[in-house]
Amino acid sequence: MHRMDGQGYLNIVTAEMKARTALLGRESSKTRMNRVIQNPDTELQQIQLGLFPNSGGLPIIVNDQLIGAIGVGGSAPRVAQGWSDEICAHKAMTEVLGSQPPLVQDLPPRGAGNRGNAPVPRFDLPQSVVPRSSLPPEFVVSGKAAANIFDANQISGEAAKKIARTCRAWAAEHGGAASVYIIDTHGTFVHQERGDGQVYTNIHTAMLKAQTALQTRQPTSIRAAQLRNDPSGNPRQLMQFGFFTNSGGIPIVVDGEMIGAIGVGGGAGGGDENCAIEGLKAAFGEHVLLPTYPPQQK
Repeated sequence: MHRMDGQGYLNIVTAEMKARTALLGRESSKTRMNRVIQNPDTELQQIQLGLFPNSGGLPIIVNDQLIGAIGVGGSAPRVAQGWSDEICAHKAMTEVLGSQPPLVQDLPPRGAGNRGNAPVPRFDLPQSVVPRSSLPPEFVVSGKAAANIFDANQISGEAAKKIARTCRAWAAEHGGAASVYIIDTHGTFVHQERGDGQVYTNIHTAMLKAQTALQTRQPTSIRAAQLRNDPSGNPRQLMQFGFFTNSGGIPIVVDGEMIGAIGVGGGAGGGDENCAIEGLKAAFGEHVLLPTYPPQQK
């Protein structure tokens, strides 16, 4: 998964829903959308089945074998007539995997039934005013992307990718693999990677660690150590607060500003937290706040 800078919550979650719809239905999500256009009464049924009938999701098929699915959200820039999220996905797969099946034909949209006349208020953010951060622009969302979301304190997509690349390489050097989950200050994903051979628990724990680090504003290793010292706190931490208290989650604090959180799962060879630390140091150098440990008593 990867979030381009300036994308909001709906752009992110719809991309995932489109991919899952293409995977579950073994067909493009536009096919589902066309069915809803032809018969709007079917939309609720599709939603109940966990499907998102909107264009932008395609199954990934190579040599007649399904190997995955792709979903693109965010209304890909319409630089030319006929450009869309689906075309963006199709062009990417053609470049990487070769010739792809032709896209399903678009149907003209239908007008909404029972349309009301309630006045819709406007809330126009000042696009000419770009939110600013005191951090270098390569660390955070900046420029037009920051104006789109009115936020300049989210970790940038490129910084997140650099963290993940470094962590992945570090894990491999230590004979392991890693799943990496990087989220912004709102808890929505920026970048996520699953190392080859990693299973569901590796991926899911990476996400839970990142979420716990974001919520607590502390590395998950702090909670892990505290609970080893006093296990009686487990029910509250795990059940009442919903924290995941395994080492490997770190809030991303750069020059005193929190811009996201990282979670690493999967063992990562030399340790999940160490893997995360290596990635953070590679992306931010001395600017980033890292956990420190007291010297061990002899």
